[in-house]
Amino acid sequence: MDTTQLLKGVLDLAVLAVLRETDGYGYDIVRRLRSAGLDEVGDASVYGTLRRLYQAGSLSSYVVPSDEGPHRKYYGITDSGRRQLADSSKKWCAFAGTMSGLVRIPGEVLA
Repeated sequence: MDTTQLLKGVLDLAVLAVLRETDGYGYDIVRRLRSAGLDEVGDASVYGTLRRLYQAGSLSSYVVPSDEGPHRKYYGITDSGRRQLADSSKKWCAFAGTMSGLVRIPGEVLA
């Protein structure tokens, strides 16, 4: 199954989730998403999502100077973003549970 379309629908949730505990800059967020198992996530998709979430007030940003290259723009989750994360997480869990029930093979025992 091509997961790129599925990923587009949940990228906001995934980005907010990886920023829940620790702020991060663009490529750091991409790496964290990939290490969590979202191997197909594209750099451009994540950067676009960061811009959109920032414009919506779900993220804040600040610049950190770097001695080893260009300054890095870090993103952190705002209170509005935390509310969005909580709401989206509940919706995702309900949706995922419904889909799991629909696609389950009859007689299969889920671990």
